[in-house]
Amino acid sequence: MAKIGDYNELEVLREVSIGLFLDGEELGDILIPGRYVPEGVQSGDRLRVFIYNDSEDRLIATTEKPRACVGEFAFMRVISVNAMGAFLDWGLSKDLLVPFREQKERMDVGSSYIVYLYLDDVSQRIVASSRMRRFLDQEPPTYQEGEEVPIIITHRTPLGYNAIIKNAHQGILYTNEVFQPLEQGQKTKAYVKKIREDNKIDLSLQPQGFGKVDSLTGKIMLALRTSGGKLSLSDKSPPEEIYAKFGCSKKAFKMAIGTLYKERKITIEPQKIRLV
Repeated sequence: MAKIGDYNELEVLREVSIGLFLDGEELGDILIPGRYVPEGVQSGDRLRVFIYNDSEDRLIATTEKPRACVGEFAFMRVISVNAMGAFLDWGLSKDLLVPFREQKERMDVGSSYIVYLYLDDVSQRIVASSRMRRFLDQEPPTYQEGEEVPIIITHRTPLGYNAIIKNAHQGILYTNEVFQPLEQGQKTKAYVKKIREDNKIDLSLQPQGFGKVDSLTGKIMLALRTSGGKLSLSDKSPPEEIYAKFGCSKKAFKMAIGTLYKERKITIEPQKIRLV
């Protein structure tokens, strides 16, 4: 069944003066305006389109790409406010409404917010909400420790950075384990470090334990060989310098050079490491 607020692959039914009609199955025939129709498309072809409501609340298809689909969190900028609520720029010709009742705090023009997109059951319109907790999965998480997951950074706290995992659960990256700049709304990948007894999830930007060492030791050896056999980094170097060079934590770097030292491939000096 075709879904409103998501991508669908629909069959072209017929051409009209203003575009093409697509088979929306249970949703009926759906127009894709001519300006969005790729060249050479004919009846019987299938198009991958996004379905949403136009300014007159009619279902319409587009090949434009919105910043988020229904069921996803995203970081979007307010471009106008009126008596209905705030309107967000989500990459389509019609702006996305956040009704006042769905605003955790009153939204201001020019500011950006983390919102969740959902389909209103009554109106069947796509709307957004900044009341994030309502839309998080209340079931206990089933992630495995060490699992790679997509995240979006929601805000900074005294402990670190809160993030939404897979558009479903909340996790945290602790400040003392973050060695790169992070911004609200940034999408990246992380690794599940620990699921606590209260079902809260600790995250890391690097794989945990010795699973990281094998690939990191290779990077270090390559860097040594291409820099004349020495690097101005050691187990005493600042975490920021290590991350800038290898994109890893100081802990992972120390484990890697420790492995290379035990294998008698390098020597470790106070301010540098050298190939044996």
